Amino acid sequence: GVGGVTQKHIPPGETYVYEFPLLQHGAQMYHPHSDEMTQMAMGMEGFFIIHPKDGYPEPVDRHFVIFLQEWAIPPGTSTPNPNVMVDFDMFTFNSRAWPGTDPLVVKLGDRVRISFANLSMDSHPIHFHGHRWWVVETDGGPIPKSGWWPETTVNIPPGTTRTVEFVADNPGDWPCHCHKNHHAMNAMSHEIPNVIGVDQKGVAQKIGKLVPGYMAMGETGMGGMSEMAEMMPGPKNTLPMMTGTGQFGPIEMGGMFTILKVREGITTYDDPGWYKNPPGTVATSISGSDSSDKPVKKPMHHDHS
Repeated sequence: GVGGVTQKHIPPGETYVYEFPLLQHGAQMYHPHSDEMTQMAMGMEGFFIIHPKDGYPEPVDRHFVIFLQEWAIPPGTSTPNPNVMVDFDMFTFNSRAWPGTDPLVVKLGDRVRISFANLSMDSHPIHFHGHRWWVVETDGGPIPKSGWWPETTVNIPPGTTRTVEFVADNPGDWPCHCHKNHHAMNAMSHEIPNVIGVDQKGVAQKIGKLVPGYMAMGETGMGGMSEMAEMMPGPKNTLPMMTGTGQFGPIEMGGMFTILKVREGITTYDDPGWYKNPPGTVATSISGSDSSDKPVKKPMHHDHS
């Protein structure tokens, strides 16, 4: 309930008990209604998942829940600043930023259900590679199967939940991320002017002397700088803006980013490591040996219905 409206506030050291019937299934959220600006900015929020008594329209093999969060944590500090309303610098899935996010591991052919919840100040368009999903639930309200619609990106506005389903019919490692570019980066400062196309003549080095580990945008942007960023000593309790290394080199992502790992024949859902791509499925230089191989067909086909 809301303190002062439906009940008294719960003071420190007190315990209140809530009992209520569960009349509607779906992906719900819980959070405080006392000093919300501080308590929610510190992460006091979570999922409340109510499963249907008679099961879902389609049996689900894996159900993931991902809470979308924003934080204002100045580099070198460890406490979120609840007074910040717009200039956030850390974006997380379940309170973790890439490369600390957990992979989503599924078996080839699994029917997968993912519930997203957003109590941040921004909307987050969440995008998956390699699969198309169906939107099956909004704000804890199930959508009749006849009303499901297909997407590859689903927008989650502030204060809402969205649930999607898909069949994992495409083996490989598939990125999942917010499609607002700066939400897939870590510790991003907004205070330095745009210098794309400008010869900086040592500006980045001078900034680096003032703020060790700071990675300024170069005259051609940020591409190719993630390897350098990981070698720079940064302030304590922060992350490089773009980080992570895959089997083909730097991933150059951060924040709201993780990887869906679809594998055939696995017996556990532990992290299986990087996918071994069949010949002909990896983009290479036109002189590379893979370029002449015939494309490999997907091992399965499913209409996602």
